[in-house]
Formats: sequence, structure tokens, C-alpha cells
Amino acid sequence: MIVKQMTIFGAVLGSLLVWAGSAAAEERFTDLQHSKWAEDGITYMAKRGTVAGYGNGMFMPERHVTRAQAVTFMVRELYSQELQQKVEGMPYSDVPSTHPFYREIAIAAKHGLTGGFPDGTFHPDAPMSRAETAAFLTRAYSLVKGQQTVRLTDTAKHWAAAPILIMSSNGLIGGYSDGTYRPDRSVTRAEFAVFMARVIRFEREVAIQAHDWDKLMSYMTVSEQVGQMLMPDIRQWNGHVTTTVNEGIKRSIHDQDLGGLILFDKNIVNARQVTTLTHDLQAEAGDIPLFLGIDQEGGVIKRIPGGTNLPGQMALGATGDAALAEAAGQLTGEELKALGLQVNFAPVLDINSNPDNPIIGIRSFGSNADLVTRLGLASIKGLRQSGVIAAVKHFPGHGDTTTDSHLGMPVLTHNRDRLDAVELKPFRAAIDNGIEMIMTAHIAFPAVDNEHVTSLKDGSSVPIPATLSKKVLTGLLRGELGYKGVIISDAFTMNAIAEHFGENKAVERAVSAGVDIILMPKDPAAAHQTLVNAVKSGTIPIETVHASVKRILELKSKYGLFDRGESLAHKLAALNDVIGSEKHRMVEREIAERAATLLAGRDGAHPDQIHQGDRVVIAAAEEEQVKQLEKQLTQAAKSLSLKTEIALIGKGKTNEALQAIDKADYVILASYQFRNAASQFGWADFQTLIEEMNRRSKRYVLLSLGNPYETIYLQNVRSGLAVYGKQEPNTAAGINVLLGRLEAGGVLPVITE
Repeated sequence: MIVKQMTIFGAVLGSLLVWAGSAAAEERFTDLQHSKWAEDGITYMAKRGTVAGYGNGMFMPERHVTRAQAVTFMVRELYSQELQQKVEGMPYSDVPSTHPFYREIAIAAKHGLTGGFPDGTFHPDAPMSRAETAAFLTRAYSLVKGQQTVRLTDTAKHWAAAPILIMSSNGLIGGYSDGTYRPDRSVTRAEFAVFMARVIRFEREVAIQAHDWDKLMSYMTVSEQVGQMLMPDIRQWNGHVTTTVNEGIKRSIHDQDLGGLILFDKNIVNARQVTTLTHDLQAEAGDIPLFLGIDQEGGVIKRIPGGTNLPGQMALGATGDAALAEAAGQLTGEELKALGLQVNFAPVLDINSNPDNPIIGIRSFGSNADLVTRLGLASIKGLRQSGVIAAVKHFPGHGDTTTDSHLGMPVLTHNRDRLDAVELKPFRAAIDNGIEMIMTAHIAFPAVDNEHVTSLKDGSSVPIPATLSKKVLTGLLRGELGYKGVIISDAFTMNAIAEHFGENKAVERAVSAGVDIILMPKDPAAAHQTLVNAVKSGTIPIETVHASVKRILELKSKYGLFDRGESLAHKLAALNDVIGSEKHRMVEREIAERAATLLAGRDGAHPDQIHQGDRVVIAAAEEEQVKQLEKQLTQAAKSLSLKTEIALIGKGKTNEALQAIDKADYVILASYQFRNAASQFGWADFQTLIEEMNRRSKRYVLLSLGNPYETIYLQNVRSGLAVYGKQEPNTAAGINVLLGRLEAGGVLPVITE
């Protein structure tokens, strides 16, 4: 009798030790070296918070699992939310209220998970058998017979024959090499963890194949669900540029259960490298693939080296051609998809109605709402046709601002009628045409939400930006405009958010406002923990998270992210036929050539032309720019016997430029105004040169390479041409106009009066 009492006491003590550590956080076990076959299953279940060790890094995988422990595992997996609630009633006479797992056994009995014995007992501290495990898991997960055939010689007449058959026919359990199952053999902690992991993974795969996202979410932990709502960048790790999947990235993907990542040009060396990178990233993602996104707007915002170098949105605006915008969207999508990227943060639907806008400018199609709407819809259509998600930006509109939200908090003071007529127009049209992802703006819109809070930066009163405003995102975007797709924030590294609100509080507030995905949190681990804590405390209702995650999963499925059968070798072999193909280059050239726009001409139709044998001075503020233009001009005009000279202006160099111009037959005066307010640009040196060239009757062109607002600030320009970008297709088209080989047929897409 004494021996029996000691055995029972030891079993209960062992049960207590099992849960000495917290089941809420993944434990790292140090005693699995002889149980490598079970390590993946144990680690998986520990990460889910279902199984735990003994608080000292020990899991004790070979120790038998008791019936009480098995019940506890299942309750923590299936009914963890009830563990903090009061339980009433215990149907088993041998489970006193003092039993360490009284609560778990009562919850299991309530839900019909457990089966007792005819005498009303449960035998909580008895070892769990393989037969009981099969019955237990089959009952808990309502499993049905599968298609596989497994012949077991010792189960046909066993009381658990049916659940054993169900489990084995789904590949969830197997027998021994002699064809037996040994149903009455006790199950170890390692075996039980592996059995549970197999069932959960099986059920998740069934849900994925059936596109049953509610079922899949029921098998996702809170950590996994909020992880789907995070999309960090991976530009650097430990101070080094990230171009391969290193241990830090692996750990972040796994620890925060990340749903996506954004790539930048720093992550990209060439097409083969980035294709390998995206392939390897997806390999780390488990059964729910990553959204892999990028800003490939074209023009000034271009991340892919070696790909098609599109002239940019304002160049498309100058063509006014929706078919070209669609073609640009489609070829962009084709190249991104070939590289393993599924989300393009484009097109920009901001209407650049303010010349002093320091961040949008040539990224916009123009200043006319109808033009932006028409070309924006065409671009979206092209991206869709290629199988890439268009994430339009920046809702409700960043076009009429004078502050860069990367640096501060812009405020758009227009009334609601103006917002409806201008800023909201392209977004409303995109929503009506089924746009699936919209990026928010870190801009305050007092006409929609005039709430203010105290800034953490300086204690001042600051307005709530759209990204954090429930009135803007839930009230206006989802309510009034009827948007049903995914809402993604702009980068959380931007000062409009980071300085004033504190990242963790801002993350919580953004999700409460209606954001589905937080883009580029400064500290992904902290953002993840913030959301986990907010859900567990009830600050963010779990229903809010479920709604966001369901939208994310549905969109991933719609664009085929769950279909991941293509090998890396096949992806790499296909690159040459897509990236920078001649077909794509033809579209690139056509946009650039048709975009070239006359700003001023002596005859009202043409800029001054370059002639045979001219001495051409190329003047600009940047040495790199003048050298590029000189190289392109020399290559394009080999037969004209031109003599070229470069000159820099500004920073005390303008007098030298004047001396060079004095000897010139023709002058290319190139200006590039972007990422600053047009009214604050250094126009004085340009005006000096223009006046001098006019006085000396020089042939020249004011070549606008950026925002085309020169004629607002410069007087008496007699020859001017806008090409909307300083990259090669734009400048090459401009040079061909100056050589008389092309007409400047573009129409200025912004107001300059």
C-alpha cells in the first residue's frame, strides 16, 4: 500500500512539473538529442503553447504521458480561452478539486473529449495507451476515414479498431516493422507530441486545400494570426546588407510567424539572386506563404536592377494612353512574378495638384483627377493580368501636401466636398473595380477626423493621421466607400508615426482603426508582442484579428500563393525570357518617346535643335547627370561630329558654366527637382544662365528631368523640354527630340499656371 501511494504521488508530482514552465512561450529543450525523430513535433507543439517542459530546459521525451497530461495538452490546444474561467462539475469520482489538472479534465469532460470508466472513474495518473491516443485524437478533431491502406495485424478486434483505422488511413499513425500497432503500449511524451503535431498539420492542410479559412484560423495560434498582420523589411541584419536568407531572418520569420516581407534595392543584386532569395524565404514560411512585396512604381521609384526601366507614372500621364499604362502594369507584374514577388506597392493614385509636394511629384500620373483615375485603373488591370497584387497608395490622398510624411506630419485641410471631388476620386473608382489592397497615408484629414493627441516628441497637440484613424479607415474607407479588401499601412519607420505616437501604441491603434497589415514596423518582435498582448487582454478583440487574417488568407489564395510546386531551377531558367525582354523594352521606349513634352519653343512646336558639328555644353547641378547626358548624346549623334563639354552649376560653379556657355553653339541646361518643394529649389542660377543665353542668342534647351514645374519659377524660357525622369529611357528620348528624330508629342499632365 505504501508503495502504491508513493507511485501515485510521484505521478502527480510529475504532472505538476510538466507545467512548471509557461506554456505561452516556446521553450528550447536541451534533452532531445536522443529523440531527433520527434524534435520537430515537440518544437512545433511547444511553439503553439500546448506542451511544455519542466522549467529547466528538460522535456523528458521518453517519460510516459498520463491521461491527465494528455487531456491538458488537448485543452490547452483547443480550449485555452476557458482556462481562466470558472469550471463547474466533475463527472469523475477520482479527480478531486485538489488535482493539479482538475480544471483541464473538467473542461475536457464538458466538451466530450474524455471517456471515463464504467465505475465513474477517470484514472488521471494512469499512462495513456496508443489505442487511447488514437481514440482521443479522432474524437477531438472529428477525423474521418482517409484513403491510405495500412495493414496492422493486431487491431482488428481491439476496442479501438475504428479510431486506429481512421488515424492510419490518413497517414497519422503507423505500425512497427513487424506489422503490429501494439495498441495497449504506453505512449511517451515525445510520441504524444508527434501524434498531435501530425493531426494539427493534417487538419491545416485539409483546410488549405478546401480554402476553408475559418477552419484554418481555428488551428492558428494568436501568435500566428497577428504575425500574418506584419510585413517588416529586411534591408540589413547585424549591420550587413541582406541578400540571402540568414539565421536572423529565419528566426524572425519563425518567432514572429511573419505573414510578409518587403524587399528594397539593397536586397537585390541581380535577377538570379533575388529569385533565389524569394524562393528560400518562402521555404521558411511553413504552410502559409509569405506576401513578398516591393515598390516598383517605375521611374524614380525602381528597385529591380537589370529589369525593364519604365519611365514612370508622370511620363505615362504625359502620353495620356490607358493602353500604355495597362501594358506597363502588365510587364511590371510579369517581371515581379518571375522574381517571386507577388505584391507591388503601386500604382500611386495621389493627384499631384501641389507643385510644392516634396515626395509625390513625378510619381503621380498628374494633377487631374480624371487622368489619374483612368491611368490608375489601367495600371491595376495590367498588374492583375500578370498575377500580381496592386497595392494602390496613399489613401485618402498625398498629392496636395507640402510635408514629406517620412519626415513629419502632413495635414490636408480641404473640406469634404473637395476630398470627394479630387483626392478620393481615383480610390473610389479603384474600389468599384475591385482593388484588393490599399495603402494608407500618414496624413491627417481634419475634414474626416479632427481628433488630436499629445505628441510624444514634444508634447504638442497633433492630429491623428489616416493610418491610425478609425473614422478614416473603418468609417470612410470600409463604411462609406464599401471597401472589402486588405488595408496595409505605409511604413511605420516614417516620422509621421514614429516620432509622435510611439511605435507599440501606434501598432495597436492602427489595427484598432482598421489596418490589416503593419508595413515595416521598426521592431517586428516588439510589434508582434504588442499585438499578442492586446488580443489576450481584450484591447483588440480577437474578432478584429480574425477578420484581418481572413482577408489576408483569401488574397493569398486568390493569387495562387498556396500553389508552390515550381522548383527553383525552373524559375531561374525562365528569367531570361521575362526580365528586361525586348518586348518589354519596346514598351519602355514607346512610353519615354511619347511622353517627351514641349515646355517652350520659339516656333511653338519644337525645342531648339542640335546641328551638325555643334559645340554642345551640358550643364546641370550633378556631375553624374551631366556625364550621363554627355555619354548618351555622344552615342546617339556619332555621325554629327559634335564636340561636347560638361559644366556644373550652383555651389559657386555657375560662373564657370557661364564661361563654357560663351563658347557653345548649343546648351543643354538640365534641371532635376524632386524630393523638395519646387518653390524652394535653387532656381536663381538657372535664371541667370537662361537670361545670359537669351542675351547671346544661343540655341539651348531647358531639359526638365524631374517635376516639370520650371516654367512657374523661370522667366523667358524660349526652349524647354520635359522628359519626367533622369533615367536612361527618358533622357534618351529627350536627346532624340533635340536631334530632330522625334516629335515632342506629350501633353503636360500638371498645371503650371
